[in-house]
Amino acid sequence: MKSAILVVLRPGARFLGRTSFIVQDVTIGVRVIRYSRDRWRLPDGRVVMAPLPDGIDGHFGAELQRLVLSLYHQGQSTVERIVAMLRDFGVSISKRQVVRILTGKVGAFVAEAQQVLRAGLASAGWVSVDDTGARHAGVNGVCTQIGNDRFASFTTTRSKSRLNFLQLLHGGSARWALGGASRAYMLERGLAIVTTNALHGGRPKRFDDAASWERYLLRHGLEPKDGPLDPFRIASEGALWGGLVEAQTLDDTVILSDGAGQFALGEHARCWVHMERLIHTLDAFTEPQRRKKELIRSGVWSLYTDIKAWCLDPDPQKAKQFARRFDRIFRTKTGFVTLDRLLARIHADRPSFLKILKRPDIPLHTNGSENDIRSIVTRRKISGGTKSDKGRNARDAMLSVRITCRKLKISFWDYLGDRLAIPGIIIPPLQDLIAAP
Repeated sequence: MKSAILVVLRPGARFLGRTSFIVQDVTIGVRVIRYSRDRWRLPDGRVVMAPLPDGIDGHFGAELQRLVLSLYHQGQSTVERIVAMLRDFGVSISKRQVVRILTGKVGAFVAEAQQVLRAGLASAGWVSVDDTGARHAGVNGVCTQIGNDRFASFTTTRSKSRLNFLQLLHGGSARWALGGASRAYMLERGLAIVTTNALHGGRPKRFDDAASWERYLLRHGLEPKDGPLDPFRIASEGALWGGLVEAQTLDDTVILSDGAGQFALGEHARCWVHMERLIHTLDAFTEPQRRKKELIRSGVWSLYTDIKAWCLDPDPQKAKQFARRFDRIFRTKTGFVTLDRLLARIHADRPSFLKILKRPDIPLHTNGSENDIRSIVTRRKISGGTKSDKGRNARDAMLSVRITCRKLKISFWDYLGDRLAIPGIIIPPLQDLIAAP
């Protein structure tokens, strides 16, 4: 809206043109509608009531629900503060009613979050992963992030094992498959060849639920035990990996991680920033040790900078030079024993660090995952953990779709408006936008 203001000027004033000054504001109010509904008793004794208008579902309208969801998930507010603010606006609402808005009707959001993960994995050339602590139902657990520059997915579970990560990669519909890929995985992980052959005897096998798969293992004498080398666990990991390979979920997809063992699957790359951090945090007690450590760090950052620039215009010949520089740095014998041992451990995982030379499209770091997972850390500091499964699923799903909206440059406010059927707003399914070229 344009507006003009008349000013009384002194004689001799000269007009210099017009400039604009913009003021933005919002209007907050409460609208209460009372519906009078006729009630009738039918001849058979039944009582019927006139239906509510389309779009009316519960005692709180779509705009109020959108505000509550936005304040909690995007504004990182608490339920108590949301209740206090709404009451200040004049809304008659209780804490229990706010919680019901947050957790009661989120099934569609949970389903879309699962579709986001599946579409993201199916279309991704790379994904970065990370996890952080998350308390649920009074028990310490872990929230795992999977994403890239187009999507993000968060899932809270009780375990951060490789078995758990493989299940998450299935996107909510795990499948166990026995074939060439599962056999190779089991043998690589040290499962006895006799056991591996017994499991893979006959035709390739597929299992669509955990119960049938566990019964199959029990028939072959495998029972769950504690420890990462448990044959039951290794066989389950191998079958889940076989399911991923069969479904072509991770075909040519690089998994970029901070080096945690549970993420080292398939085409795996490691974060250079985390690698350098190991050197940076190494204790040096003498001046010569400090000089040697800083010399190595300087070489790492110099190589990092050159590779980062090279990724913009990859040249195979320079890639070979970078590989040789990497070897020179991490095969150096400094005489500083703990530093030399660390350099040897890093060099032992050379293929993961130099994956960038074969795939210059992937990042050199996991900063994206670090930024994404900060939201769950903030929520943990504000509200602690979740108590019910509905609350946990709602938090994970809403966090997934919110950050995915941000990456797709979609207003989360508009997204909520469309999903809550507010007229005039159209946001396509997020999975379709992720899969679009």
